[in-house]
Amino acid sequence: MIHFKEIGKIMGALLVLISLLMLPGVIFSLHFNEDPWPILSSAVITMIIGVTLFFSFSKQDQNIRKREGYLIVALSWVFMAGFGMLPYVLSNQISGFSDALFETMSGLTTTGASILTDIEAMPKGLLFWRSMTQWIGGLGIIVLTVAIFPLLGIGGIELFVAESPGPTSDKVHPRISETAKRLWYVYVGLTVTATLLYWAGGMTFFDAINHALTTLATGGFSTKNASMAYYDSAFIQYVAILFMFLAGTNFTVIYFGLMGKFRRVFNSDEFKTYGLALLGISIVLYYPIFANGGVSHELAFRKSLFQVVSIVTTTGFVTDDYTQYSQGVTYICFMLLFLGGCAGSTAGGIKFVRHLTFIKNSWLEFKRLVHPRAIVPLIINGDRVTGRIITHIMNFLLIYLLTFVLGAFALSLMGYDLATSLGAVATSLANVGPGIGSVGPVDNFAFFSPTAKIFLSVIMLLGRLELFTLLILFTPFFWRAN
Repeated sequence: MIHFKEIGKIMGALLVLISLLMLPGVIFSLHFNEDPWPILSSAVITMIIGVTLFFSFSKQDQNIRKREGYLIVALSWVFMAGFGMLPYVLSNQISGFSDALFETMSGLTTTGASILTDIEAMPKGLLFWRSMTQWIGGLGIIVLTVAIFPLLGIGGIELFVAESPGPTSDKVHPRISETAKRLWYVYVGLTVTATLLYWAGGMTFFDAINHALTTLATGGFSTKNASMAYYDSAFIQYVAILFMFLAGTNFTVIYFGLMGKFRRVFNSDEFKTYGLALLGISIVLYYPIFANGGVSHELAFRKSLFQVVSIVTTTGFVTDDYTQYSQGVTYICFMLLFLGGCAGSTAGGIKFVRHLTFIKNSWLEFKRLVHPRAIVPLIINGDRVTGRIITHIMNFLLIYLLTFVLGAFALSLMGYDLATSLGAVATSLANVGPGIGSVGPVDNFAFFSPTAKIFLSVIMLLGRLELFTLLILFTPFFWRAN
C-alpha cells in the first residue's frame, strides 16, 4: 500500500518552505509603497496549512519507496502551483483560475510563457514573486534530479550513468544530501554573481535580481514588456548569454570546474556537444540575420548567439523577433525547441545526452549490420551505456514525440491554426516560452481559451517532470497493491 501519511508530511514541509519564500515579495512591496497584504496573506495561509499537514503526520516515519517517490514528485508541483497562484488571485491582478494557474505553472516549470499583456503595470512585489516561482522551480528540479530521481530509477541514475559527470555517489560526494547541498551553493552563487553583473551593467537592483533569478532558472520571465530587448546594452546581453549557457550546463560539471577538476569537465561528451552545437548553430543563423537585418557583424552574431542560447537552454529571453528574417530562420528556431540543455541542469527539453545517445547508437547500428557477430558497445564519457539505458532513452524520445503530436492535434481541434498549435505545444513541452505562429517571441498566451490554458499547463508539467514521472500515475499497475 502507498504511505499517504508520509507524503502528507512532506507536502506540509514543502508548503512551509514556499510560504517563507513568499516573504521577500512582501519586503519589496513595502519598499515600493505597495499593498503587501495579498502576498503576506498568501504566505500566512500557506504556512498554516503547511504546518497543519506536517504536524498532523509528524509521527509517521515510513519508508519512501518508488511509488511514494513518484507521488511526491508529481504532487510537489501541483501543491506549489495551487498555493503559488494565491498572490495573483488575492491581489486581483490576474483574474480567473485558468490565467492564474497558467502563469504560476509557467513560472514553476521555468517555461516563461505569460498571459500578462502589460508586465510593467504589475506591482513590484508580485513581479518579484513571479520571478521567485521560476527560481524555486529551477532549484526544485536540481533537488529532484539529485536526491529523488536516482531513487526512482527512471530518468535518474541510469541517465547519469550514461553521461558520466552526473551526480552519482562517486562523483561529487558519497552522500546525496551533501551533493544536493553543494549544487545549491553553485546555484545560489551563480544567481548572486549574475545579479551583481546585471546591476553593474545598468539595471536597477530590482530588475537585476529578478533577471538573475529567471536567468539561472532558465525561466525567462522579465520585469519589462520587451524582455531583454528593453536593455540596449551589449554588456547586459553578453552577461545573459554567459549565465544562460551556465544554467543549461550540468551543474556537476560547473562544480568540478570551480573545484579545478577541468579534466572532468572536458571529458564530458555531453558538455562538448552542447557547447559546439550552440556555437555552430549561432554561426549558421548569423548570415541570414546579417543579410536581412541591416546591422553590423558583431550585432548580427550577438543576436544570433542570444536567440540560440536562449532557446536551446529553454530560457526564452528575447532580444529580437527571429520570425522576421526568413521562413528558414523560423524553422531552425522551431527545431531548436526540441534540443534542450544538459541533464542535471535547470534547462528543460529533451536534453543533449539523450540526443547524443540516440545519434551514437544509430551510427553504431550500421556497424552492427555489417558485422552482426561483433560486440559494438556504446561509449559515452568513457563509460559503456547499457542496453537498458538505451531502451529507456529510445522510449522517452518516442513518447516525447507522441505527446507533442497528440498535444498539437488536441490544440488544433480547439480551433487554433496549425503553426500556433505546433509552436504552443512544442514550447510548453520543452519549457521554453516563445514559439512560432501566434506565440512567437513578441507575442503572449493571453488569447488562448481557459480550457487551452489549463491544457498547456498540464503539458508544461509533463515536460518539466520528463513524462514518465507523471504518466506512470495514470497506469493501473501503479495503484495495484503489492
